[in-house]
Amino acid sequence: MKALFDTVSYNCSKLVTKSYSTSFSLATKMLSNSIRAHIYNIYGFVRFADEIVDSFHDFDKTQLFDSFSKDLENALEQKISLNPILNAFQYTYHKYNIDKSLVDAFMKSMRLDLSKSTYLSDDEYKAYIYGSADVVGLMCLTIFVKGDTTKFNELKDSAMSLGSAFQKVNFLRDLKADFNELNRSYFPNVDLDNLDENAKQQIIDDIESDFEKGLSGIKRLPIEAKFGVFMAYRYYSQLLKKLKKTPALQIKDTRIRVSNPKKIELLMRSYVKYQLNLM
Repeated sequence: MKALFDTVSYNCSKLVTKSYSTSFSLATKMLSNSIRAHIYNIYGFVRFADEIVDSFHDFDKTQLFDSFSKDLENALEQKISLNPILNAFQYTYHKYNIDKSLVDAFMKSMRLDLSKSTYLSDDEYKAYIYGSADVVGLMCLTIFVKGDTTKFNELKDSAMSLGSAFQKVNFLRDLKADFNELNRSYFPNVDLDNLDENAKQQIIDDIESDFEKGLSGIKRLPIEAKFGVFMAYRYYSQLLKKLKKTPALQIKDTRIRVSNPKKIELLMRSYVKYQLNLM
């Protein structure tokens, strides 16, 4: 019966992915079946932690996060959890021997969102992005290379750059929610009340640099992962393109998104580029 519980756990992580992110779910479907479930398991874990600090405003977030952290540690130690999302994650964690420091860094950044609202220096900004995004990319990379340490080290920097690019696009896209609703300001030395075109362009230049480094790594990924990650790259690139066209003062008052028909178009175009080796 433990096998049945595990299957239910994996399905819960898949459901979380499909429910919370149609774009990530679509990209994950493009991964090989041999690794797809493990990416769902990682996403379910990071999504639940993020939801605690971002969404549960009517509850004691610190208490919820403390409980979640304790349950996580128990799951990793005991190799089982009655929380199906953590049960699924611990399976992937142990199967691929994910570095515990990556998990710890992620939880550290999530905990910062409980109390820290402004990032005043580049060091603080980079440290938060490393914990909230780069390490998630590294967890996924561990799955993509199936534990091959040499291949992991070869692709580590580009995976981190891609994770950074995705997170920075999220920051720019979500300025309305982060700044107006959660009172957070991640970009250092940027006056979000008076965001101008010059400041916006500096942010975009930084993201494009990360994307360039990230794409170089995508081209070297194992075949099982390459197209799925390329699809995610294409989606976020499209978001950035729309953000570039949006006047700086409007970004904080709207939320840029890619429509579902456009996502399907991106999928088809990405597949053609992938097949023709035009990445």
